[in-house]
Amino acid sequence: MFESDFIERFSRIHPATPFVAYVPMVLYLFYRTYARQTPALAAVGLVLGGIFLWSLAEYLLHRWVFHWTGPEKWKQRVHFLLHGVHHDFPNDKDRLVMPLGASLPMAVIFYSLFYFLLGGVTWAEPLYAGFTIGYLCYDGTHFAVHHFKQTTSVGKWIKKHHMVHHFADHEGGFGVSSPLWDVVFRTMPKKKAA
Repeated sequence: MFESDFIERFSRIHPATPFVAYVPMVLYLFYRTYARQTPALAAVGLVLGGIFLWSLAEYLLHRWVFHWTGPEKWKQRVHFLLHGVHHDFPNDKDRLVMPLGASLPMAVIFYSLFYFLLGGVTWAEPLYAGFTIGYLCYDGTHFAVHHFKQTTSVGKWIKKHHMVHHFADHEGGFGVSSPLWDVVFRTMPKKKAA
């Protein structure tokens, strides 16, 4: 995909890497939340709110950033690098989760956003921990629907939802770990492309 072997190497990532990188951080944020004696109900609510907020971010990023393109060659190249390669090679196991070179800067941006909007670490950190858990659920779900047989009815439903996005309707089905926002924004994928 890249002429440079160095860049090519860092465009690929083992699917366990986000978990190795982010689970210790989430545990540390839980510890900090507990140590500063954040009320338990508030902390749990913020974590759940963060997971919910991630589901919206997942939908918005997938719909408006990863599927952003235009007639100009540079826009088509950006789209291909961000997401088009995944649509061209949907079973490439090394390109199903976001490389740390892309996810770490986004993590810093979202953490900073929560920090400034919520006035410090007390409320931002449990919200961000939940947001990161949502991200990890997304990465895990995305890998699983592409590489594992789904045996539960929920797993089969989520896989079908995502595969219709890949193979029949690129203009719908932007929720990967949940179709919630596709229902809300009326972008459920159609089984046959129009």
